[in-house]
Amino acid sequence: MKLKKLRKISRRNALQLIAAFTGTAMLPSMSFSQPNKALDRINEITKGLGATESDIYLDLPEIAENGNQVKVSFEMDSPMTESDHVKTVYILADGNPSPNVAKFYFTPEMGSCSATTRMRLSKTQNVYLLAENNNGQFLMTNAKVKVTIGGCGG
Repeated sequence: MKLKKLRKISRRNALQLIAAFTGTAMLPSMSFSQPNKALDRINEITKGLGATESDIYLDLPEIAENGNQVKVSFEMDSPMTESDHVKTVYILADGNPSPNVAKFYFTPEMGSCSATTRMRLSKTQNVYLLAENNNGQFLMTNAKVKVTIGGCGG
């Protein structure tokens, strides 16, 4: 077996490595989720008006064994007429690095307001559903999902 000699590291390279490790330790918020990001996003979408709690059927598992694929579906009672219909539905998760999960657009021609998709969850967290009517009113509901194996690298 051939032994390799250790090469000397310059002072400049040592300082660059120390600065990189220090920056990573001091600024973890850039790479990890923050609990209020979903609520901040809701305030941003509603332009600070907030949303009223509503009876929206949100189907999520209480315990997700694998966070890579968590099934989510929703259904809303809406007349879906030209004068009264759900325009946009947002799904947000407060424990993911980015709170935006999905965004759905609806028109009166669709006849009903429902959808099913799969999402990734990094850890146990709250999932919010925010719906916007064509008149600018916002409705919201939420549910907590316990994740045993994280899907976003957690």
